[in-house]
Amino acid sequence: MANSILGAGIIGLPYAIKQAGFVTGIVLLIVLAAVTDWTIRLVVLNAKLSGRDSYIDVMAHTFGRAGAGAVSFFQFAFAFGGMCAFNVIIGDSIPHVLAFVFPFLKEHAGLRLLVDRRFIIVLCTITVSFPLSLHRDIVKLSKSSAFALVSMGVIVCAVVFRSVGVDPDLKGSTAGAISLMKPGVFEAIGVISFAFVCHHNTMFIYKSISVPTLDRFNAVTHTSTSLSLVCCLLMSVTGYLTFTDKTEGNILNNFSADDWVINIARFCFGANMSTTIPLENYVCREVLEDCFWRGQPYNRTRHVLSTCAIVFSAMFISLLTCDLGVVLEIAGGLSATALAFIFPAGAFFVLTRGPWNSRQKLPAVICVAFGTIVLLMSTGIAVTKAFTGNVSHKKCD
Repeated sequence: MANSILGAGIIGLPYAIKQAGFVTGIVLLIVLAAVTDWTIRLVVLNAKLSGRDSYIDVMAHTFGRAGAGAVSFFQFAFAFGGMCAFNVIIGDSIPHVLAFVFPFLKEHAGLRLLVDRRFIIVLCTITVSFPLSLHRDIVKLSKSSAFALVSMGVIVCAVVFRSVGVDPDLKGSTAGAISLMKPGVFEAIGVISFAFVCHHNTMFIYKSISVPTLDRFNAVTHTSTSLSLVCCLLMSVTGYLTFTDKTEGNILNNFSADDWVINIARFCFGANMSTTIPLENYVCREVLEDCFWRGQPYNRTRHVLSTCAIVFSAMFISLLTCDLGVVLEIAGGLSATALAFIFPAGAFFVLTRGPWNSRQKLPAVICVAFGTIVLLMSTGIAVTKAFTGNVSHKKCD
């Protein structure tokens, strides 16, 4: 669960602090971590209350076919979009590290492929992501998840350590750095929400516990979100206070290209993405199984073919672009908000008795309202950027 939370989103948190303002950004991180902890537990509690054993079944029970269709779409979109983004990150990190460690690779006609982003994406997919994605049981991914979690710890430590001695020319201005609030609050909420979302994996993680009980799962959730919050605060505060107004969406890009400590972090980040892709593939495959082959016995051929289709289509998309642009931004914003805030709280509201303003149901009402506002605002901002041309047009190396 900690690996699922501490994914690609963590490197964008210093940028979220920049957008929201220092004080507001810190408050948002803490509050949204607490809300995430609650809604993760709601997913399992809703399953218990409804007598169902999957996120999709719970939504079908509470909101009918429309609910099941909505959560299936958002689960698949979020997980598949994450797979595409993770492949892009692999292509943008590992080749640069190899070029730094082995500068002669760029000059050698035959070995030049090793610093080509497209070749690295294909190589990592075939040798790491695809074999791990073939596992049927998410428990089999525990060792790779442990590696990914350790590598994320390396990334956080590298940013904290190197921020102290970074070249003064790379640092941002200290004027107005400790601000109360800035206009980009909703953009910051979207970034933070994306970083914390792991709700699409929740039921799979719950079932993987040797003796799955609510008390045990609550302990797992509290531990994972607390650990994640500490890492997120370290990364965001240190990164933002170092680079302030120069803070980029990927904090690792703020450091020098020849910083060997940060290059270790870049390599760990790329390796982390290779081992996180199978977790997202598991979600995509389960959504397809539930939508098209519900109730049918396991078929090995179908399992392999569906895994191939998901993994290699995500790889293909990442080969076409190194910037998924506004489409992925809209899909990610919509999916993260719906999965983290609207669906769990909405289902809990329906499944529990009492007036809407009761002590038990009112938090769910507030959570749904908050999620809806963020969803509409983040979508509106993304669409506005698209129509005004204020989008990234990054070209691949």
